[in-house]
Amino acid sequence: MKIGFVIADNYEYDPFRKFASEFNPEEFMALTNNCIRFDFDDKIEVVAMECGIGKVNAAIAALWLINEEKVDTILNVGLSGAVQNVHRNFIVAGTEYMECDFDLTAIGYDLGVKPQDVYVYKADEKLVSIAENCGVDYFGKLGTGDIFLADSALKVKFRDTFGICSFDMETGAIAAVCHKAQIPFLAIRKISDDCDENAVENYRELNDKKEVHLSEVAREILEKISESI
Repeated sequence: MKIGFVIADNYEYDPFRKFASEFNPEEFMALTNNCIRFDFDDKIEVVAMECGIGKVNAAIAALWLINEEKVDTILNVGLSGAVQNVHRNFIVAGTEYMECDFDLTAIGYDLGVKPQDVYVYKADEKLVSIAENCGVDYFGKLGTGDIFLADSALKVKFRDTFGICSFDMETGAIAAVCHKAQIPFLAIRKISDDCDENAVENYRELNDKKEVHLSEVAREILEKISESI
């Protein structure tokens, strides 16, 4: 089995790289991005890419992993802002994903609605079930947009419009690619801030620590997947 990880920036990638160092990894560059490859538990080959922040970067990385590395599954780890029902330092797993900043309201569509059959993407049910036993505090819908959400009023708008529990800049784009390619996907995010006027300070405080917690959860998920093979 081959699993791809999409990881946005070095603050999130470096702890994963440290975890990977236990497995005699190969480090390489692809699309000018840092990548790492290693075998986990003799059953799973893992390939991770540090893609850069935002939807376009995340989508490019997901597509590269699918087309070039032929991964069977894609996972994402990273930091997110709290919208409702979650708090700082929570580990959240996405059950659904959508792009909150997609806006065709000028031509009569509701905010977030795309003129296509599916625009709210579901996580793989088997992966969600595995995550239930891996230190996840909350399961819910994740919202995505190419903005760092630090506006209480916009946070409330996204909460009331979409029912999301957290907001990030990558998961909806990765989910869209995986949906098109029919590749199982799950995002695991740690809550760093409250998407309010203090979000930047709180995010930087957690981001600068290069938290290992997410990599520990990723290890647990890989272990559970390995057991199921």
